[in-house]
Formats: sequence, structure tokens, C-alpha cells
Amino acid sequence: MPQRPIRELIARQKILTAAKDTTVSEAARLMKKMSVGAVMVVEKEKLVGIFTERDVVFRVLAENRDPKTTRLAEVMTAKPQTIAPDRPVGHALHLMYESGFRHVPVVEQGRPIGMVSARDALGPELQQFESELQRKTQIGEILG
Repeated sequence: MPQRPIRELIARQKILTAAKDTTVSEAARLMKKMSVGAVMVVEKEKLVGIFTERDVVFRVLAENRDPKTTRLAEVMTAKPQTIAPDRPVGHALHLMYESGFRHVPVVEQGRPIGMVSARDALGPELQQFESELQRKTQIGEILG
């Protein structure tokens, strides 16, 4: 399980936050602009929810809500599970797997400082796995 600290993973991240009264349309535009799949919803600089691309589909479009008038407060996941920046990346992956979601807000003293996504968390580990697999394949060809 990956042991590097989450703080290292999110070090150069630009975080995306929005107020509870932000419309779904505006949140979706921000998510597209920043190429992210989730926005952290804040109130007075504290995390109060998370809104993801899946929420757009399941809680907005599938329910025939108007994205231009629907506010994040109406369709976000309130009080989401969070993780501290000093925890290992593997812990975040385990949390996502066990709970069935793909984004975990990283919070320090109630304030969002980053987001761990399954894709981000697996990046270096996946590259390492592929390199190791390629090395083993090459050894097999030499010995074979």
C-alpha cells in the first residue's frame, strides 16, 4: 500500500472550492476549466460538502433539475468523509474503496487544502507497477 504522505500528493494542487449558493451550471464550468471531477463546497472557509461529476448525473440530470437554478447546497454530499494531509496515500485509497467513492477532500483544521482522487493517487504507483511488469517481462524474455 502506498506510504507516501497525502501532503506530498497535493503539494502543487490548485484546489477548487465553491459556495453553497453556487449553481450547478457554474460549478460544472469551473470543474471543466480546472479539469477536475469534484468541487469542495465551503462556508466561511470550512468544508461543508462535496459535489462531483456523478452528482451532476444522478442528483441533477436524472432528477430533471435545472442546472442553471439548482444550488450546490441542494445536491451536494454534506459532511463528506475527509482525510488529514499527514495520512498515507494508501489510507485514502482504502477509504475510497471501502466507501465507494472516488474523491476524498483533504482537510486541515476544518479547512480544505486539497483533494485526493483515485486517479491522482494511483498515478505514480501505477507507473511503478507498469515499469516493474515491463522489467519482469524483459527478464523472462532473456531467460526464456
